[in-house]
Amino acid sequence: MRILSTSVLVLLFSSIAIAGDPTVELKKNNDTVDIQIGGEQFAVFNFSANLPKPFMYPVRGPGGTILTREIEKEGDDHPHHKGVWVAVDEVNEIRFWAEKGKIKNVTVKPLTAKGNPAKLLVVNEWLGDDGKPVVTEKTIIGIYANRLMTYDITFIAGAKSATFRDTKEGLFGFRMVDSMRENEGGHVVNAEGLKDTKNTWGKRSAWIDYYGKVDGKTFGVTLFDHPKNFRPSRYHVRNYGLFSINPFGEKAYTRGASEAAPEEVKPKSTLNLRYGLYIHAGDTKSAGVADVYQQFVKSGK
Repeated sequence: MRILSTSVLVLLFSSIAIAGDPTVELKKNNDTVDIQIGGEQFAVFNFSANLPKPFMYPVRGPGGTILTREIEKEGDDHPHHKGVWVAVDEVNEIRFWAEKGKIKNVTVKPLTAKGNPAKLLVVNEWLGDDGKPVVTEKTIIGIYANRLMTYDITFIAGAKSATFRDTKEGLFGFRMVDSMRENEGGHVVNAEGLKDTKNTWGKRSAWIDYYGKVDGKTFGVTLFDHPKNFRPSRYHVRNYGLFSINPFGEKAYTRGASEAAPEEVKPKSTLNLRYGLYIHAGDTKSAGVADVYQQFVKSGK
């Protein structure tokens, strides 16, 4: 009975804490969705038809500090690294990550405009050379008051099979401001305690946290892999500020130690993936990354 009573108390206190959290609010405009947490600007989802792909930008940490690298800045490397995005190269040999193929938005719909979480439905068509979808992406983005975002991604093949080939260029990415990156003093650690991009790049892990300074204060970004994904993902984590997670690079990430494992989605069939992104102040320990990972695992669509 003592164990049961303790569990009930934990659930009650958890419910009280959630009820007291700020409200997440989505405000849809012509080609953007403004996202606020407790009345404070958090992020903007951009889906204009003129863009090569939809993306989240800017994304702010607690207090309003922008953590995403400025886009369309003259001379920047990898201009296709835009805020937070979903893309991958080599889908039927089309390089969507490098923006050689267009990811066209067709639907943006707030499912829960106010709440904790708020939820946003996004439907994108990944177009082939003939202008028809190679795959259709249906993603539900959940945004929580503690700045956890969940991405439930469903790929639906078109009239032909869609093959996700072996590549390190994908899938769910974040490009951070320069001052946070490792080569300017930032830090990287994974769930197993491995540190630095050299030791964590291409590895499997439940999560990786990447934190550093912005205007003298410490902020971090964590990527979460879900244990029910069809295979454990690997991380494309670089000292220059690119940070992504991808299940489609067994050979690329192991530098040939593992065989390539392309994933074919049969016509009209689906492939489901679930990832998390946690924006936080402080370092890995002070931000409670391990606890937020458990929140992510237990959260649903």
